[in-house]
Amino acid sequence: MKIENNYELFRSQVGPALQSKLEEFRLLGYKAISEPELWEFLLKKKWKKITEEIKLHQVIQDILSVKVSDYISFATIEAYKATEFSLNNEDDWKELLK
Repeated sequence: MKIENNYELFRSQVGPALQSKLEEFRLLGYKAISEPELWEFLLKKKWKKITEEIKLHQVIQDILSVKVSDYISFATIEAYKATEFSLNNEDDWKELLK
C-alpha cells in the first residue's frame, strides 16, 4: 500500500485538525491557503518517508505542528518547480529583472 493511501485513510478523521491549522494560518494573515494545499504539503514534505504503522494521534500531531514558514517555503519551491523559466530566453531575463 502506498504511503499516500495510508494517510488518506485518516483524511476524514483529521478534518477538524486541518481546519484548526488553517484557522491559525488565517489569524496570522495567510488566508489563501486551502485544505487541499495543506494536505499536499503534509503528504509531500512531512510524510515523504514511509512509515509502517501510522497512528491517528501521530497524524494529528504532524498537522498541528506545521509552521507557516515551513508551508510558505514548500509552496515557494513548488511554484518555482512548476514555472517554465529559461535563462537562455531574453524575455524571461527581462521579466526577472523587472
